[in-house]
Amino acid sequence: MSNQFQLPFISTKEQILREALAEWEISKRTLTAIKYEGGSLLVNGQEKTVRHILQKGDMVTVIFPPEKVSDGLLLQAGELDIVYEDDVLLVVNKPAGLVTIPSKEHPTGSLANIIAYYYDQNNISSTVHILTRLDRDTSGLICLVKNRHIHHVMTTNHLLEKTYEAFVEGNVVVNQQSIIAPIGRKGTSIIEREVQENGQYAHTDVTVMKRFERFTHVSCLLHTGRTHQIRVHLAHIKHPLVGDELYGGSVKDLARSALHCSSLTIKHPLTKEIMKLKAPLPKDMSEFLALQ
Repeated sequence: MSNQFQLPFISTKEQILREALAEWEISKRTLTAIKYEGGSLLVNGQEKTVRHILQKGDMVTVIFPPEKVSDGLLLQAGELDIVYEDDVLLVVNKPAGLVTIPSKEHPTGSLANIIAYYYDQNNISSTVHILTRLDRDTSGLICLVKNRHIHHVMTTNHLLEKTYEAFVEGNVVVNQQSIIAPIGRKGTSIIEREVQENGQYAHTDVTVMKRFERFTHVSCLLHTGRTHQIRVHLAHIKHPLVGDELYGGSVKDLARSALHCSSLTIKHPLTKEIMKLKAPLPKDMSEFLALQ
């Protein structure tokens, strides 16, 4: 039990433990796992059921069941650029060219494989919970959580903002603009997306950082998280990403999409602190910028 994730709470009134747990965002699914998969509920150090009546001031400790790496996720040693880590969060700076998760055709060589190995080596009792993903060719910050309860909490009601830096073809005339255009899968492709009337709602704010002769350096704030959202929206306004051949960008200067997740703003699920994490432009993008 020593490495099992635990959360302490203090009861503020007389009520049934089940009701208090719901107020503390412990889901019914999590309670089922606690009951049948090796967790426990302690009140003042004594194990209790969800029907127990709490008194004001009681100390409740939720001990979550140990998690195992998902079946089929192979452990693989690799380099990790860790930007932030604590008991519940892990934020890494992913290089371009690294896929986030493995596939049936490619069961190794992903960030998830490397994270699984890292957890195993550091006695972290968790499977790989990826909160924010990036395309293979996109570099930058990815947030992971170390417990499925925290994953649930973070995906339901906690602030998480992602800001990207990008190089786009041509001169973006408007200094600031909001692109609100629904995105769906292109009918002729299993990969490509496009703006379409019946697509999913998508919203990207674009701000010009600096203009150059042949391209513009912009920042993009995501309000939604559709597949290829930034790539599709920028192509939609006739300014595809430099290096993004799929959506009309030139590969003359960069061999991959010039897109980097440079900033994450997170409300910590336990401390409620607003955290702002940053990652500088990677070598290929910074060198490209230096040549202009």
